[in-house]
Amino acid sequence: MNKSVVVSEQALVAPVTVPELTSPSPAKAAGPAYVVLAGISLSHFLNDTMQSLIASVYPILKDNYALDFAQIGLITLAFQFTASLLQPVVGHFTDKRAQPFSLAVGMGFTFFGLLLLSVAQQYLVILVAAALVGLGSAVFHPESARIARLASGGRYGFAQSVFQLGGSFGTSMGPLLAALIVVPFGQPSIAWFSSIAFLAIVILWRIGLWYRPQIAAKKFAALEQHPDAPSSRRVKIALIVLVALLFSKQLYVSSLSSYYIFYLIDKFGVSTQAAQLYLFVFLAANAVGAFLGGPLGDRFGRKIVIWFSILGALPFTLALPYAGLYASAVLTVFIGLIISSTTSSIIVFAQELVPHRFGMISGVFFGVAFGIGGLGAAVLGKLADHTSIAFVYQVCAFLPAIGLLAVFLPKLPKTAR
Repeated sequence: MNKSVVVSEQALVAPVTVPELTSPSPAKAAGPAYVVLAGISLSHFLNDTMQSLIASVYPILKDNYALDFAQIGLITLAFQFTASLLQPVVGHFTDKRAQPFSLAVGMGFTFFGLLLLSVAQQYLVILVAAALVGLGSAVFHPESARIARLASGGRYGFAQSVFQLGGSFGTSMGPLLAALIVVPFGQPSIAWFSSIAFLAIVILWRIGLWYRPQIAAKKFAALEQHPDAPSSRRVKIALIVLVALLFSKQLYVSSLSSYYIFYLIDKFGVSTQAAQLYLFVFLAANAVGAFLGGPLGDRFGRKIVIWFSILGALPFTLALPYAGLYASAVLTVFIGLIISSTTSSIIVFAQELVPHRFGMISGVFFGVAFGIGGLGAAVLGKLADHTSIAFVYQVCAFLPAIGLLAVFLPKLPKTAR
């Protein structure tokens, strides 16, 4: 009964582990999960490629159905409005009960939206198709942003930038694919892009298989507030400021993505295909800037990047309405590189302000702010009908000045950065 117990030296120094309490998530234990980040970024690329296709075929829809600029703006509004209303709702729901395969299901709405757009013969049907694609976006963005953070290994800005890179590059591909495929073959060729949606469904289903055990292992413990964290009042003010900053950025980008083609055709007399290529140049620069912003925020602080990216674009946006064709192309490259670098920093900054509501915050910033951008696009279309496209860009040139509101952002604790 009283046998001695021999304990080896190795056993004395070995750590004691309790699986339920000490098993960290794979991302935190071994750094970023690069395969998952690559998969979610590729899915974002495919998702936003299909979404940007809607704006890229506006000239075709305008000619085929004799639409005015206000009706074009309403198509953007139908897409953005659906996404903006539902994204915060989806994010709030998944904060409480994450759904590992919701991304694949959401992509199905985009799949059917593209098929409907390819056969639409009436304006109302076009609006419904755009709304279905927006519904797919509403499901995709909040939960995919959460997955990117889970797979970050603590490099939150980097992970958000990888995620944003896929979306921005996908957005830039829409005009190029429209110029190469939709313009030569017409509206029915949009159905071909449903194969992209099917590929995205397959990838997102595989990501769901990785995500499911992450959900099962996650323990929803109450988070202790950092002693240097800003007060709840300052957090609310900061969130309002961040929404305003993202709104200014998104509205300006929306003005270019929705009306830049018409601006180039009207002012310089270029062909539709040439104008789509110029739009591709801007959107490609936008993609590069979106990738650079996150790592820069990790290194130098997100507030500094937000200051630079919003206000830094102001001189170039002010010069754009008065530049020639080739100078305009150069200016849009600088605008895209600078202004898009703020997105990752704004979203991660907001997530760190409200660390227990990642899904809802992601939904608000992907949804509400972008939806306001869609509403602004409709207003800009109406303004263009009553004045001119050139006047719209003279007004939008001042939007980056809203970046001055960044002075009201609080300083976050270093551990949050």
